[in-house]
Amino acid sequence: MQTPQPRGDRGSGSALPRHMSLALALVLLGPVCSQQCLPGNPLLIHQFMEIGTDQRVPAQHRVPSSLDPLYGIVRHYLDVVQQNPFPTELFRVALNDPSSVRTSQVMHYEAGYIVCAAMALLFFVMVPAIGLCLCCCRPRRRCGGHIKAYRRSLACRRNLLMVCLSLTTVILLAGVICAFVANQWVKDQMEPGVRAVPATLRTLRRHIDNMPQGVQSIVEQFAVPRQQIIGDLNNVSRSIGLAIHSQLKERVYSALAAMQGRARDLQNSLHHLQIINKVVRTLTQYQGELGLVLRDRRESAVSLLDSPRCTSCARALGRAQRLELGADFSRVPSVEQVLKTLSGLPRANFPDLIHKGNSTFNSMPDLAVAKMAQVVQDLKDEVNKVSEKVQSIADNFPISDYTQSMNDALLTAENRSHPYLQEMKHYERYRWILGIFLCSVVLLVVVCNLLGLSLGACGLAVREDPSDYESRGEAGAKFLLAGVSLSFLFSWLLILWVFATFLVGGNVQTLVCKNWANQEIYKFIDTPGNLPPSVNLTQLLGLKRSLNLTSAYQNCKQGAGLWDVLHLREPYNLDDHLLISKYTRDFQKRLDNFNVHFEEIHLLDSKGRQDLETFRQSGIDQLDYPAFQAEMQNPVVRTSLEDLATDLEGLRKIQSNLTIAGRLANESQALRKIQNSTVLTQEALVAKLNESVQFLSAVAASLQTLMKQTTAEITLVETQLPAQAQRVLKHEIGCFTRKELGYFSQYLNWVRRTLTEDVASCQPLSTALDNGRVILCDRIAEPWNAFWFSLGCCTFFLIPSIIFAIKTTKHFLPIRNRLISTGSEETYPFHIPRVTALKL
Repeated sequence: MQTPQPRGDRGSGSALPRHMSLALALVLLGPVCSQQCLPGNPLLIHQFMEIGTDQRVPAQHRVPSSLDPLYGIVRHYLDVVQQNPFPTELFRVALNDPSSVRTSQVMHYEAGYIVCAAMALLFFVMVPAIGLCLCCCRPRRRCGGHIKAYRRSLACRRNLLMVCLSLTTVILLAGVICAFVANQWVKDQMEPGVRAVPATLRTLRRHIDNMPQGVQSIVEQFAVPRQQIIGDLNNVSRSIGLAIHSQLKERVYSALAAMQGRARDLQNSLHHLQIINKVVRTLTQYQGELGLVLRDRRESAVSLLDSPRCTSCARALGRAQRLELGADFSRVPSVEQVLKTLSGLPRANFPDLIHKGNSTFNSMPDLAVAKMAQVVQDLKDEVNKVSEKVQSIADNFPISDYTQSMNDALLTAENRSHPYLQEMKHYERYRWILGIFLCSVVLLVVVCNLLGLSLGACGLAVREDPSDYESRGEAGAKFLLAGVSLSFLFSWLLILWVFATFLVGGNVQTLVCKNWANQEIYKFIDTPGNLPPSVNLTQLLGLKRSLNLTSAYQNCKQGAGLWDVLHLREPYNLDDHLLISKYTRDFQKRLDNFNVHFEEIHLLDSKGRQDLETFRQSGIDQLDYPAFQAEMQNPVVRTSLEDLATDLEGLRKIQSNLTIAGRLANESQALRKIQNSTVLTQEALVAKLNESVQFLSAVAASLQTLMKQTTAEITLVETQLPAQAQRVLKHEIGCFTRKELGYFSQYLNWVRRTLTEDVASCQPLSTALDNGRVILCDRIAEPWNAFWFSLGCCTFFLIPSIIFAIKTTKHFLPIRNRLISTGSEETYPFHIPRVTALKL
């Protein structure tokens, strides 16, 4: 820090308000700036290591599909088929005493499926039986009706049959396409679904198994804020010292500058007083000598100029008569008494006092470091103790005592699921092949219908050519009959497969998926007595309170901690463990009780005060400075010697009398000599005297005000500086405390969030349950149900397809050995009856 530079002389008009404001600010105003609270020194946001995020169970989501509208239709259909609520009583009996389950209860619940089974059985019996009858009757030409010959009156009926068959075929085509897509969708979703089950169980088990290690890793992350706090403690003492210095330096430097200004005023005033005293004495002495010389020159010049022989000397005579002293410095006020009062001043070494005060104040940061060394070390010890307290979070965490059974159960479920899942993949392949085969049969029927309709329609279009008409129409009829044959041949297999997949998929949807989605299954598990004692979750986990699966699932889904769900708040309340006061109480207490006493800074010793007081009472402000100025305004000589000498030189030139001319020249030279040797010297002394008087008059004008103000400012700084430094210290300590507590709070909030959302989160359990529902219901059951629904629609629409195909065939088959021409009746003048229908 540099020593404050002098501010020069200050007028009384502006000095008083300025220094009064500084004094008022020193006493009343608190700190307006803080090193710890500066906007440029904000609370750092620590980046902690991500813990437990790799143990999250990946959430499975329903994959959007083009079959979503079909899924909705199937669900509505199943809601109509199965309108009974969840069979709580039936499941309770089945789980606790399977032998006492009554068939009537099962039939009552499955009434809708039984009705569908009756319809499927009727289809299974009737359609193949009708097909068998047609096969037996056709070789004997006893079934199928009459072959329809061409007649314009039958065109409307024929076209209607073709349209109906076409619409039926289109419906079959749409249904079989949906069946193909759904069948492939089941296959595509089955394999990843099967893989996701053990992966979910494994991830969930790893999540539970790694909880203790995760909690310990969370505790170890306290090293991040601990390192930050230790670093802040290493710098806090110097930072506080710099803050105190920064906030008080203007006031201290102002007082030092004022003291330096008054010391300079004292020295300068003493110097100018000495000049005035010396110059006045010299001028008084010189004036006495000059007065004698001027008297002699006046007498000589007057006698010469008054002589009758001196031509035109009247004007110069008047000037010569005024040749006398102008100023009389013996009449100016004496400064000897003031000089006597200030004699020996300054006794104090003001430069040394200013340097010492400046050095003492500038050493305040080092002083703060020295005084705070012990408390900083104590605070570091407290931070180390906090590390031990934080370790209690991991030591007291109780999850591992309750999750071992969960871990074992998940491991058992994972191991047992592998063979079943492999079997599912094995049987799924057979199901897919059989589904493709049956869909291909329906697709073949669709192809036969389309080819039959196309060839038959083409044959009708070329009916004028009998040979071509007969070949195409017969081919079209054969394709239609082939489709009918395939329908009769495979209808029983289709209806069996549709009913089997319907029974499985429908019950999965209505009994499992629907009640899983609305949490009826969880409510059933929560109801006491529904489950056998061997599967009681509360007993398996060793909990003191009953575990409500519904509320546990909801809490897990909302992101609750596993300890909350397992009702472990009594032995382990996380809020108590993460209470910030538990870890920062002693740390904060030490900071609050910390107190540093700063010694008073003595800017002015007793000698200096006495010098300033003597200067103030010296009477320098009471001198009659107007008298000095009035006397100095008078010339040294009343008449200008230079002008008078010039006049005499002019008169010499016009004189006719050489003696007079010679004497005038001598007088002129004598006057110039006096001017150059004496008058100019005295005028220089008068100018010097004027400079000193001007300086002293300026100092005297504001002397009392400046001296009182300077003394008050120095006294105020000396007395109030320790208290003000103490206030700044308290403010800085408060800011530092809030900052460090912010690091503690930031860490504890991170601990709470990481424990709740990652390490000991219950959300993976709800996610695993949701994944199970998504895999079973959304990804497998829905396309499975869409498959049997589409194939079932195709199966039932085979009946109108058979009917319309047989009816349409009669219009496509040619009439063999016709008795008349196919021409119109109107083309022959003689009417011969013809055969319009023949028995097959």
